[in-house]
Amino acid sequence: MGEYHYFPPAGYCGQWFDPIADWSFRGPTWLVSDADMDGGRCIEQMRLTEPAPRKAVPCLRAGDVMWEDYTVSAEVRVMIEAGFSGILFRYQTSMMHYGFFLVPGGVEVHRVDKLERTVLAHAEVPWNPDEYCTMSVSLDGDLIRCFLNGVPVLECRDGKFDSGCIALCACRPARYRKVSVEMTESRNRAFALKKQLQEEEEASARLRHLPAKLWKAIDLKDFGAARQIRFGHLTGTDEWFFVICQNQRKVYKDRYPVISCMTAVSVETGAVLWQIGEPCDSDEVEKLTTDLPFQIYDIDGDGADEVIASWDFRLMILDGRTGKIRKSVPTPVCEAPEETVTGLEFGRYAFKRLNVDAVRIVNVSGNDRPSDILIKDRYSRLWVYDSELNLKWEFSKYNTGHFPFAHDFNGDGRDEIFSCYNMVDSSGNLMWSLPIETDHTDEIIVGTFGQGQDERIAMVSGWEGFIIVSKEGEIILRDINGHGQRISCANYCPEREGYEIATTTYWGNNGIVYLHDCNGKEIWHREMLSNGNVIAPLNWDGNGSELIWMSAHEGAFDGEGNRVLVLPEDGHPEMCTEIADLTGDGRDEIVVWDRHRLFIYTQDGEAPEDARGVYRPVKYPCYNGSNYRGEYSFSRWE
Repeated sequence: MGEYHYFPPAGYCGQWFDPIADWSFRGPTWLVSDADMDGGRCIEQMRLTEPAPRKAVPCLRAGDVMWEDYTVSAEVRVMIEAGFSGILFRYQTSMMHYGFFLVPGGVEVHRVDKLERTVLAHAEVPWNPDEYCTMSVSLDGDLIRCFLNGVPVLECRDGKFDSGCIALCACRPARYRKVSVEMTESRNRAFALKKQLQEEEEASARLRHLPAKLWKAIDLKDFGAARQIRFGHLTGTDEWFFVICQNQRKVYKDRYPVISCMTAVSVETGAVLWQIGEPCDSDEVEKLTTDLPFQIYDIDGDGADEVIASWDFRLMILDGRTGKIRKSVPTPVCEAPEETVTGLEFGRYAFKRLNVDAVRIVNVSGNDRPSDILIKDRYSRLWVYDSELNLKWEFSKYNTGHFPFAHDFNGDGRDEIFSCYNMVDSSGNLMWSLPIETDHTDEIIVGTFGQGQDERIAMVSGWEGFIIVSKEGEIILRDINGHGQRISCANYCPEREGYEIATTTYWGNNGIVYLHDCNGKEIWHREMLSNGNVIAPLNWDGNGSELIWMSAHEGAFDGEGNRVLVLPEDGHPEMCTEIADLTGDGRDEIVVWDRHRLFIYTQDGEAPEDARGVYRPVKYPCYNGSNYRGEYSFSRWE
């Protein structure tokens, strides 16, 4: 859920935050225990993890990333001599830090910089898994001194990270108690001054942006859902509507969700225009980490949007005004040999016909406007139909990724389809593939990111990283900086050349946001203390620069990393969010919702007049909504 929903852990966590998301582990991770039976309590780490590249090690962070020189100590009992366990220091993210560890037969200091783990120092020192030992690290500039039970055991110098907080870290069960961080008076004063200046800078930056005010509040009654929403003009007028879909999960986890209720609602009045299916007021309709197969689009060009959806093994076009079926065909029969289908649960088909994973509007026919329909299964195959629901072609090679990108790369008036690592022409033929055959692409954007560049494809592909490639398939940049989950591109730093590219991570090392320049070079990184950060471009001010919208919980950040916009403290929903220009003034509104309520926020003030006109950037079209679409915002003045 935390990929693109704000889905906080239940219970009280105090000053601690767990930055690791591990889908494969079903037991407890960090817990408070009185296992020592001496009347005190400890924190225990309970995961069994084999440290390896692309594998997150459990850690639990606390403190301030602006700390520089300090001493951290803790009483630690590692329950078995295996792997490594200890304390992290100068921790910037779960992928950038130092660590002082107990290892079999001794102690070590590690530096972790993304996928690179370097042992900076090692000593043979006895320790007993039946006993606590006191581990301490003292920091003075680039000098690192480590102590075990008060005795110096390691000393080294390294200047890679000069600041950061602390964390507990273990890849085997371990107990921690009496954790402390100390600074000298002079260093604490220096930290306090630095912190004050940073807060004043952020407060000043916040004043440069209009506050948010509530524009609409809509009661979703019993038909609300999680991030399964699309916006469009269902009646052929300028009035905005949204369609929200509930689901019923079948067979296994959320691999075979089906639409169970579809409701069309007026943004202006909150009134229901029509509804199909039976609504269900249950948290089960929230728990979906995939797309549902529906879009809102004027597929026949009559001036009113239709709803293109798959329901009960049929691909159909619904009248936008009424929800009635206009056209319908059965979904494809599952004929490919089961062993050739990537990601097929249990290695065999559950149904005769395709349970559609997602829908996208494309233009492979070379028409004046997009009017073809792409559908796909979860990970292996895609099919393209025309506007009359005639099958044009199908394609499969290794993996589809979550949401293929359609774009006319060669200028022939027809879309090519970039699907996972494969470029497919408008007739369904493979043009080229990237030399990658593991994981899959989560999100894709295409554009001219910097002056003098050709069009490029930027993507995040899980543990294959953040990748920029040419439209001919040449890898220009690749940075494995975590499990890449989301990507966006906009004019976040107007003083810099070109556009900036933001990415964020989820699985494993969760919630690390990176900002890169137009060539993919990292500008800054920040580990968010929450999940569900959508990093969407937010045209809030209408002045040609954009903010990075994280979530209803975190708010928006500017290109310098300052938190400059938060929603009013009015009890608003926080689980889901989307960005769209719903008032028509060119600036974006912020939509937030949960299962029961939907709030829309707009600017509390008018946009300043600009000699260039009204800033209406080119954004990802709303008729191709998806939880797995990269977001972009390219400058345009009208």
